[in-house]
Amino acid sequence: MSEALLDHATRTMAVGSKSFATASKLFEPRTRRSALMLYAWCRHCDDVIDGQTLGFETDLGASPDTPEQRLAQLKAATRQAYAGASMSDPAFAAFQEVALTHQIPQSQAFDHLEGYAMDVRGETYPHLSDTLRYCYHVAGVVGLMMARVMGVRDEAVLDRACDLGLAFQLTNIARDIVDDARIGRCYLPLAWLDEVGIPLDELTASRHRDRLAVLASRLVAVAEPYYDSARDGLPALPLRSAWAVATARDVYRRIGVKVAGAGEHAWDRRQGTGKAEKIGLLLAGAGQAISARGRRPDPRPAHLWQRPR
Repeated sequence: MSEALLDHATRTMAVGSKSFATASKLFEPRTRRSALMLYAWCRHCDDVIDGQTLGFETDLGASPDTPEQRLAQLKAATRQAYAGASMSDPAFAAFQEVALTHQIPQSQAFDHLEGYAMDVRGETYPHLSDTLRYCYHVAGVVGLMMARVMGVRDEAVLDRACDLGLAFQLTNIARDIVDDARIGRCYLPLAWLDEVGIPLDELTASRHRDRLAVLASRLVAVAEPYYDSARDGLPALPLRSAWAVATARDVYRRIGVKVAGAGEHAWDRRQGTGKAEKIGLLLAGAGQAISARGRRPDPRPAHLWQRPR
């Protein structure tokens, strides 16, 4: 069963995120196992809300008709996992092992599920602080859970892990503005749309691409200090974890740079990094991890969005 869980998690990562799959190989084996299985749970929850399962069987019963019902079942299964119940669903069995082994607070798991609830409710985000609140739920808190898998317990270092998750999600939002709009979702601050005169229901219109590119570049710029803050968390991590995190950071940051650089053509195809780029960033990540040893980080900037504690 143990190896089956790891195999399931590895396949989930390979299908769901090639960027993270590359970085995850750098962890030492025990950390890699837990990181993969935590990712598998997050991916599973996302797919269930959207009515997808990546082809894996689930034990959530007959597929509920509504996202609200699916969300309720995810919450119920998460409570069961924390209660120590036997979990036959591979994603929840994997999550149970990770959550109990690394003492991930139940509140953090439910903070993550709240991100899916925000999608289910169809929330919009009036200001940047509201967008960052969404980013916390879907990605910042995942950074917190991943950091616990790496052995981090210091709150200041956990802030840096959360910052990396925020930066990742800001990059995701910029890259996926048009794709998200096609399914009725918008994570950009509505105030920004008003400033450039793009109606919420016209995000996919090609005539707005030049102004949309301005907003995407602005969002990528917002992510930069969070990427910088995350880099200052590297000295507190074990060497191989620091290497993995530095590589993931640089791969995702490069995607944001490409979105910003492509201007109005950013959504002609999905922006990503090629194999040669990933190898170069992997080597650069090794240098960052080594040079971070023993370095005292700068204080975290006071203007950055602060996660709830």
